[in-house]
Amino acid sequence: MGMTENLLSTTQWVITALLFAVILLAAVRSVDWHKLRQDTSLQHTFFGAAVALGFLWQLRAGISPGLSIHVFGITLVTLMLGWGLAVLAGLLALVIMVITGREPLIMFAANGLITVMVPALISYAIMLWERHRDFNNFFAYIFVCGFFGSAIAVAVAGVVMCLMLWTSGVYTFAELVHEYLSYLPLFMIPEGFANGAFVTGMMVFNPDRLTTLDQRRYR
Repeated sequence: MGMTENLLSTTQWVITALLFAVILLAAVRSVDWHKLRQDTSLQHTFFGAAVALGFLWQLRAGISPGLSIHVFGITLVTLMLGWGLAVLAGLLALVIMVITGREPLIMFAANGLITVMVPALISYAIMLWERHRDFNNFFAYIFVCGFFGSAIAVAVAGVVMCLMLWTSGVYTFAELVHEYLSYLPLFMIPEGFANGAFVTGMMVFNPDRLTTLDQRRYR
């Protein structure tokens, strides 16, 4: 969400970097590298998602440092690739942001944690919950995982970001409510619509691209 330099304390920066490293290691270990090497379609999806996110994140709005607004798109990528590859694709997109000068390198871990890792984990957890509930209507996957899952994921990421900025002393809680949290429900709507619409289209035209979709469950 556009964390800039000097927004976090040294302690927060270290904790964020450690969390980033732990989650990144778990993501790398969760990936089926043999399948990725053998499946050219999966490779195209992975690199295509990274490039698409890199361009999508160039479009953002915001006035105050660290409180920028943009569509994440991580939920769709998570449903397409699984959470491990989604994290890696998102981080590749973040590398593009650093190269183009849109994000500072020193805040790579913080931005990766908020923009990529938190929404990917939340999206994947919601997908697992939907799977555990064993819904037999494919609309459950579309609405629970696509529309509502992405809206909840961006909301959680936004709250985590605000907590980081509040505890660092950069903003007061009242300022965060006034400048960001009060608008958070409005951010959730386009995020949910964008991800849900793409999930719907892929289920209709190319469901095999959604690696988290178990088509045998639905009728």
